[in-house]
Amino acid sequence: VQLVESGGGLVQPGGSLRLSCAASGFTFSSSAMSWYRQAPGKERELVARISSGGGSTNYADSAKGRFTISRDNAKNTVYLQMNSLKPEDTAVYYCNAREVLLLHEFNYWGQGTQVTVSS
Repeated sequence: VQLVESGGGLVQPGGSLRLSCAASGFTFSSSAMSWYRQAPGKERELVARISSGGGSTNYADSAKGRFTISRDNAKNTVYLQMNSLKPEDTAVYYCNAREVLLLHEFNYWGQGTQVTVSS
């Protein structure tokens, strides 16, 4: 299983970034996908989640109205479009996949990509 995030970097407040997560080694199209983040000294937190078919999404309150999660099952890729970025969005962003096989749930994680929002 591999989840490879990309698209992080340094951006000024108010700017935008688009994160991507390329998945392989499991059945992407039947797995819910999520983005989490972890800031220094803080717990990892859920940012956004999308259902396997893409028809259902949910967001942390901090992300609502600014971030959009989407997926392309043909490309085995999930995205996080982040607009109106704030310094408090600075964190390592992780891609997560949740696969259910024979009633057992498996969680897979990427290595993370750093997002820094600073002037």
